[in-house]
Amino acid sequence: MLYFPNGRRTTSHLKPVPLDTSANCDYCAPEFEKIGEVMNPEQKLPTTKWSYHGEQPELCEELADSLSIGAIVSRVLINRGVDSVDKCKKFLSPSLNDMHNPNLMQDMLKGVERVIQAVTNGEKITIYGDYDADGVTSVALLVLFLRTVGAKVNYYIPDRVSEGYGLNKQAVANLAEQGTSLLITVDCGISDYDCVVMAKAVGMDVIIVDHHEVPKQIPPACAIINPLRPDCRFPFKQLAAVGIVFNFVVSLRGAMRPLGFWSDNSYPNLKEYLDLVAIGTIGDIVPIVDENRLFVKFGLELMSSQRRIGIRALKEIVGLDRQTIDISQSSYILIPRINAAGRVAKSDDAVDLFLSENMEEAKKLAQRLDSFNRKRQEIERGILSDITRRIERIGDIGRLKSLVFASENWHPGVIGVVASRIVNRFLRPTFVISVKGGVGKGSGRSFAGIDIYQSLCECDSLLLSFGGHRNAAGISIRQQNIEKFSASINESIANSSSSGDFIAKTIIDAACPLKDINDGLVSQLSLLAPFGSGNPEPILCSHGALAKSLTVVGNNHLRMRLGTDDGTSLDSIWYGRGNFLKSISNTPLAVAFNPQMSHWKGQSGIQLKMFDIDPL
Repeated sequence: MLYFPNGRRTTSHLKPVPLDTSANCDYCAPEFEKIGEVMNPEQKLPTTKWSYHGEQPELCEELADSLSIGAIVSRVLINRGVDSVDKCKKFLSPSLNDMHNPNLMQDMLKGVERVIQAVTNGEKITIYGDYDADGVTSVALLVLFLRTVGAKVNYYIPDRVSEGYGLNKQAVANLAEQGTSLLITVDCGISDYDCVVMAKAVGMDVIIVDHHEVPKQIPPACAIINPLRPDCRFPFKQLAAVGIVFNFVVSLRGAMRPLGFWSDNSYPNLKEYLDLVAIGTIGDIVPIVDENRLFVKFGLELMSSQRRIGIRALKEIVGLDRQTIDISQSSYILIPRINAAGRVAKSDDAVDLFLSENMEEAKKLAQRLDSFNRKRQEIERGILSDITRRIERIGDIGRLKSLVFASENWHPGVIGVVASRIVNRFLRPTFVISVKGGVGKGSGRSFAGIDIYQSLCECDSLLLSFGGHRNAAGISIRQQNIEKFSASINESIANSSSSGDFIAKTIIDAACPLKDINDGLVSQLSLLAPFGSGNPEPILCSHGALAKSLTVVGNNHLRMRLGTDDGTSLDSIWYGRGNFLKSISNTPLAVAFNPQMSHWKGQSGIQLKMFDIDPL
């Protein structure tokens, strides 16, 4: 069903499938861009509204002179809030010594003390996680560390379809019967009050390590480690769950080391876990700033070095063997396969891949993840096609501030990915709901500026449950309330937003003539990586370029040569925009781009990655 805020709805006569309570984020790989073009074939140039950062020429000159960097790079740093010489030095030369003191997190020392007690007494510890990349890496990291001190540790990740997100009472009861006395939740637990009460009643202590929004009533756990707690003094609030787990492990090692847990002084080098931290951090799309930037930068280096057997096996399966890994390859190639296990099967295969110490076993697991991903893609195409037809029947969606879709025939494992793709295409917060037995379990996605968690708080009377954060959430709702929910969430978002929030924007860092783009500039800009939310790729603009040798390659990508009257000529590519070939031929252009080094068949050269084009 597609629900309209004015009460009309369309129905679909489809077979029921299982449900979803996922609140996980997903990158939208370009493989489905063609579906977006079908949804909105009338798109015109420019595709976004361009805006420009303000100039601070004196500060720009000061940074450029003090750091021996170009004016363009100093402007980009200022635009990112890196606006002093000391801040720039830390940004350009990051160190793990820049991490904050993990013991500033509320309940950190309580959690550490309880784990040390459990390990010392030989208690059985179970790590209970979520089924996305952040949850999977959190589980693997904590299991690997606790194994170094001989802990009796196992893990449990619920089935997405039959159990759903977070703790459930049957799983808690089963773990208690199996002898677990300490349950550590990672990437979940903060909203599971009743289950924590039950765990205590059956003799289990619970430590919650989570990064989701903190509800008014927190569970009665023996420790709740979450930077979003109002009483938490930890200065950085935007860690992924795996980043909090890493801080937990840092604190654990610091407390365990003087107690002699590693009698031969072979205590673990925690830096070697940063490949897992990077995967979870990138997968959860948290801002790549502060500690997240440290974790991703050093973690990507580890992923490229082939040290972890499971990551090496996965890279081989997807054709990235021995290649340097960046955020793009992680987001679009590796992480979807890690997530796919929990979407269409069980996440245990993904955890076991990271725990594996045998290459043959790891290859088999990697092949399974790859097959799960192909199945996920097939299911996703079907749901996207269904929603495409529904959107075409709506016509003008400009009057809507949110989109709510529901069906009894959608696989719950991929509805979050689908919601992300709809959001990216239409800039409308979107909820995709799978319905079974009169109850809908759905995933919501949003974008910068629109806080769907706050809007859900205003609609809570219509929901059975919900959780998540400003950009991603999971809901449970009775089928008869979905229509009212659609109207209510639309009204809430309309009241908390402005018309400008729903316009796609390209924010230009600096103007730069094409003739000034050279290897030196590209090399200096690369020092600002890794790029992502909070630290986006620098976007430059130039006017008066002409596009030549235009051709459509791959999945509707537009390749061309951009030239100017002074003889400058540079290769460029505009992903997913092959339909604009005729629109930009033989006319002067303003172009917004990021200059990068391209490596292909042993050859290297500068290539401009297009963000938008405006015919002059």
